[in-house]
Amino acid sequence: MRKRRLLILTAGAAILVWGMIEVSKSDVWGSISLSQPPASASASASPPNASDEPSPSPDPAESADPAPDDTATPPADKPAATAKPGKTPKPTPVETQAPAAGEDSLAAILAANAPDKTIKQNKDGLAVVTNTSSMYVLVNKKRNLPSTYKPADLVVPDVAFSFSGDSPKKQLQRPAARALEKLFAGASDDGITLKAVSGYRSYATQKAIFDRNAELKGAEVANKTSAHPGQSEHQTGLAMDVSSASANYELEEKFAKTKEGKWLASHCAEYGFIIRFLKGKEDITGYSYEPWHIRYVGVEMAKEIMKQHITLEEYLEENAPGTKA
Repeated sequence: MRKRRLLILTAGAAILVWGMIEVSKSDVWGSISLSQPPASASASASPPNASDEPSPSPDPAESADPAPDDTATPPADKPAATAKPGKTPKPTPVETQAPAAGEDSLAAILAANAPDKTIKQNKDGLAVVTNTSSMYVLVNKKRNLPSTYKPADLVVPDVAFSFSGDSPKKQLQRPAARALEKLFAGASDDGITLKAVSGYRSYATQKAIFDRNAELKGAEVANKTSAHPGQSEHQTGLAMDVSSASANYELEEKFAKTKEGKWLASHCAEYGFIIRFLKGKEDITGYSYEPWHIRYVGVEMAKEIMKQHITLEEYLEENAPGTKA
């Protein structure tokens, strides 16, 4: 009897253990089925590789667009590479008012404006200059401008004049006008007040001036201070007479002793002008000393002429050999 009861208890315990194992298996497989879909579902979502192996993750170094690293900073001595286009040289501005710097360029210009290459006899036997449009045209008692010549680019410089109203004698060729503006501004910066008195004069105007002076003083005396028509630099539009209040705006030799006259003689070359008719050079220029009469020739030539204290005739004869100027 005791053996039978023990057998029944053993059998019951075995059944209980088996049931618990089965329930445990059901829970385990159920959790697996919820987290991992069947093989058929995986196949429909993503086709397998030919090698049946998962594709390797791309190498960041080979990625076309690697993720930026906000904390990465290029070393100070190795800046991040950037495309640097080649530098294109800026074109050199063309200088239309004065020769380019350099001995060769000035030498070429002087050769083209040599006295013997820029003059011819007209039908009346008068020696007439042929380079009327040149900034380096030489006009004097032996070298005449045509009676019909008038510069094409006359303008009124923005400077103070000793008289009011409109007048052709306020005009200069454009390069000379711009240079005169700079000269007057430079004088003002140094506390010097200048006024322009007389610039361009036509052939007819010069004839009237000479005839009046000849009537008052006689032709020979008049020709020492006044040019015959065609022989005046004023007709070129490159010359301006300048004076000051201290000289009563008169065109007299006393202007040279004023502070304005002294400043002009010392600084005019810096702006491309020369004192055209120098003291002691009357036998060369043919005219009396005129400290008020400035002529535009460009900075390079002006500095050489004023430094050497020579005339335009002497400079051209020395640097552009030819017939006597």
